[in-house]
Amino acid sequence: MKRIIVYLTITGLLLTSVISGQKVSNNTSKALEDLFGRFINNYNDSSRVQINDSIRTIIESYIQSDTVFNQRFNNVRYLGQITSRDFSLKIITWNLVLMSGQNRYYCYFIRKQKPGSKNMIYSLTADYKSDPVKTDTTYTQQDWYGALYYDIKSYTINGNKCWIVLGIDYGNPDISRKIIDVVSFTPGDSILFGRKWFDSGAKMKFRDVFEYASNGMMSLRFKSDSSIVFDHLVPFSPDKKNDRQFYGPDYSTDSYNFIKGLWSLIINVDVRNKE
Repeated sequence: MKRIIVYLTITGLLLTSVISGQKVSNNTSKALEDLFGRFINNYNDSSRVQINDSIRTIIESYIQSDTVFNQRFNNVRYLGQITSRDFSLKIITWNLVLMSGQNRYYCYFIRKQKPGSKNMIYSLTADYKSDPVKTDTTYTQQDWYGALYYDIKSYTINGNKCWIVLGIDYGNPDISRKIIDVVSFTPGDSILFGRKWFDSGAKMKFRDVFEYASNGMMSLRFKSDSSIVFDHLVPFSPDKKNDRQFYGPDYSTDSYNFIKGLWSLIINVDVRNKE
């Protein structure tokens, strides 16, 4: 109990500088790094939940700051922090892993408003799910599928702004998933995931989801503003073609290229530097 009280006291002191809008201090970043580090060596779920509550308290105060787009936590592993190049949207994500298996994603979207107006903040949580993320529908803040986002680019289509995000989902113990998705906002300022924008050849998708063996690795990245490149996935053997836990890269590369207003799938592209 004494250790928990001490950490709550330290958290409270650190929040004073965050709430006041001051630049994120090295002490605050170090405290977050320490809290995330305690997940690694603590096998008690009750303690992990308490640690996570302290992390949320710091993050929720930080994102209220007017200068949130101009500062970030330094050297904090396990905390995702990405900002679009035009500073219009920032995403902070992490996941809580419990020994009971009741794991959960935490995500905050901070949407920049006009000068003089407070930023809009969207708080999302989702439990790990074994079922794959759907590619034929949109999701909302209430039914968000859950993922850790690691890259973002903004686009303006017909006068409306949207953002393509790249993410990863560990919800299935046997299968990892990489995700290309589209974030936008309704006229009523509700967050929306998905846009019928991806032409896979067989059908149009609202997003694309790549599933592969959980002990494997897959590259998915922006090559340019008009190209998203990724490893081509194949089964380890022909008899495993219907089981995604036995899929992995075959050292060739595919891409989605923005062509005539759609993201079109291109198989086997050359991503080498021409120089």
